[in-house]
Amino acid sequence: MDVLIIDDEKTIRDSTLIAIESEDHYAEAVDSGRIGIQRLKEADFDLVLLDMQLGDENGLDVLSEIRKRYPRIPVVMFTANASIETAVEATRRGALEYLEKPFTPGQLRRLLVLAQKFGTMETKIVELETVVAKQTPAYRFDSDDEAMQDTFSVLFRAAPTPATILILGESGTGKSVAARAVHERSSVAEKPLVTVSCPSLSKELLESELFGHTKGSFTGAVKDQWGKVKVADGGTLFLDEIGELPLEIQPKLLRLLQEREYERLGDHKTYKANVRVIAATNRDLAKAVEDGEFREDLYYRLNVITVEMPSLRSRPCDLAKFAHSYVEFFAKQIGRKLEGFSKEALACIQQYDWPGNLRELRNAIERAVILAETNEVRPKDLPLDVGKPNSATTGGSGGTVRVGGAFSLEELESEHIRRIVASTESLTAAAELLGIDQATLYRKRKKMAIA
Repeated sequence: MDVLIIDDEKTIRDSTLIAIESEDHYAEAVDSGRIGIQRLKEADFDLVLLDMQLGDENGLDVLSEIRKRYPRIPVVMFTANASIETAVEATRRGALEYLEKPFTPGQLRRLLVLAQKFGTMETKIVELETVVAKQTPAYRFDSDDEAMQDTFSVLFRAAPTPATILILGESGTGKSVAARAVHERSSVAEKPLVTVSCPSLSKELLESELFGHTKGSFTGAVKDQWGKVKVADGGTLFLDEIGELPLEIQPKLLRLLQEREYERLGDHKTYKANVRVIAATNRDLAKAVEDGEFREDLYYRLNVITVEMPSLRSRPCDLAKFAHSYVEFFAKQIGRKLEGFSKEALACIQQYDWPGNLRELRNAIERAVILAETNEVRPKDLPLDVGKPNSATTGGSGGTVRVGGAFSLEELESEHIRRIVASTESLTAAAELLGIDQATLYRKRKKMAIA
């Protein structure tokens, strides 16, 4: 490893440097946090050994700065005055471990082994993140839809604050992706983002999942265990489908939000947790409150910053963008060269309602890319519900004609006239509603073959 030592005592710097080099690692020593941060900017290090007291500098503040700028580099604190309080504070700010002065070569050796294991684990995490990125299409945060632009604007303005955020929207609209985007733009981005899926467990197991439990607190609790709140301490807790949270657990969540306190199942000791909460649901929480299925006080506590992720069918101008992005991604993933969609296939995509929203679109495009027999996706490559246009409402391109779709003005006009004629009592009424005379309506109907 390449190790950076930051300590204002020359004897400590020299002896630590010699001890590290004797273990076949490279070491470099500086006498201040300012110079240390500069060296981290100039060179790559695998480990930082940092003194708690650096003359006029506070080592804990230097630790915070290093963790903020270089979150993947482990930091071990040196301290001549070890105490529970300093250890807890150092750990809270992100230190891997702390070492009390004076330390023996054996203690330093064990610490270096720990740091190497940590580095190996970090490398594996980076590799896994790379694999996941290759398997998952990137979410588009650029939008031509005004409602979507407003949603992103509110989310990203609230992201740097500690405010609780409630994200509403149908299933598959990207609520969990939005929660991750908020976390990554927050002041705790280097801390964990921990997700709890509220409908996935029974009441008892969900409470344990959230707050933890002690041995024997319920059947199957064979040992003490911390919950997701503890894991998320200092970071973000994302509660997915919060509308399904059982009423019995809701007061405990309210206490966490209001007082930053909680208790484990079977444990009467109160614990503190500094977590930023983001919640999401596809339910109408206001109605759930009216129906007595959700606590009103919890609803108002969650409803600090609320946004709604619009459905895909309400974003026709973004639909084609996502579809093309997915084609490009999946074609590259399986090594195919596709030029995109045929006109008919794109029309089918734009006429479909997409009840499963982005999740359904993603799956449909992945299937189409795999099954496509030519260099473009055609209607028969799409799932049956998507690729089979409704003949009663189709224009010349083969899909439902609607504003914002890939249709000509003539097709839009033809469909509009057809619908007005069908919905009015007479041609006179239809012509009046369209704002044209009956002779013009007659000519247009004849030209467009409208019955």
